[in-house]
Amino acid sequence: MDIYNVLLCGRWRPWCCLAASRACNRVIVVTILEHGGGAEAFRRFVEIFYGHCLADPLIGPLFGGGRPEHVPRLTAFEVETFGGPDGFTREHGGMPALIAVHRRLKITEEQRQRFVDLYMASADEAGLPADEPFRATLRSHVEFGTEVAKQNSHAETDAELHPLRTVPIWDWEKS
Repeated sequence: MDIYNVLLCGRWRPWCCLAASRACNRVIVVTILEHGGGAEAFRRFVEIFYGHCLADPLIGPLFGGGRPEHVPRLTAFEVETFGGPDGFTREHGGMPALIAVHRRLKITEEQRQRFVDLYMASADEAGLPADEPFRATLRSHVEFGTEVAKQNSHAETDAELHPLRTVPIWDWEKS
């Protein structure tokens, strides 16, 4: 385990230490969401990212002019996938709704890559952490997600859809 996903509390706390005479070395796992600044930081990131997507001549048309509900839905997805509450699944239809949105969009490789590039640039603009483990994890998440979306956008039948049917819970990239 590395410094980015494990912290040792290092404090003497009699109520959590096995021996009250030594420092606590309880392991605390930090989620990607927590490391990234929490739900509010991801909402700010999604607002920036979505604005760039709508303004982009290559991928803007995929968004059909934009919808006000897209920012809260995408934020809920990011929060859930990075270790927060399951609001996307409970309140926004989960993966079945996400699959339906991407069906028949016919996303090209060039559009997929532009989405990835805008996503990563928006992370910079939003002030999300720039450390390599966090950014590698963001990149692997968006690379995987765009591959799934691209496949689903070309599926003519349910059998051609990517097999993912639940929101993936993303973990730290291992180096």
